[in-house]
Amino acid sequence: MMDNFKNEYFGIGIQNGKTPENLGVLWRSAQNLGASFIFTIGNRYAKQACDTHNAVKAMPYYHYNNFEDFYNHLPKGTRLVGVELTEQAIPLETFNHPRRCVYLLGAEDHGLSKAAIEKSHFLVKFKSQLSLNVSVAGSIVMYDRGINKPRS
Repeated sequence: MMDNFKNEYFGIGIQNGKTPENLGVLWRSAQNLGASFIFTIGNRYAKQACDTHNAVKAMPYYHYNNFEDFYNHLPKGTRLVGVELTEQAIPLETFNHPRRCVYLLGAEDHGLSKAAIEKSHFLVKFKSQLSLNVSVAGSIVMYDRGINKPRS
């Protein structure tokens, strides 16, 4: 019998991240929570002091100059999941994570670009009094994926 999780993967990254510290924390969480790869769009940071597990050397890291470059290089069959506080976003608490997907986060001050929101296959949000730090938001999404195994 074939293992249902062999064809499962996910990547996570930030569009126009503001600080290298946020990326380092997100990358460390990605490594601990099972991400297959990490990426940045726009701003690029090669080495993070907060990345104490050296995730950049332990897993594939991709950089894209802009959203169009990123979108054109999504692996075939991969769903784009934008993490954004919008009216149309699905609550994370009821979201069925795709088996093969990429989670995209925006910077705390601007969120995702209009193009990223429009091209996302899914938008997710979760309950929070105020906007969260991007690395914390990404960690919550990856943790939820881990406890609510993908079904589709």
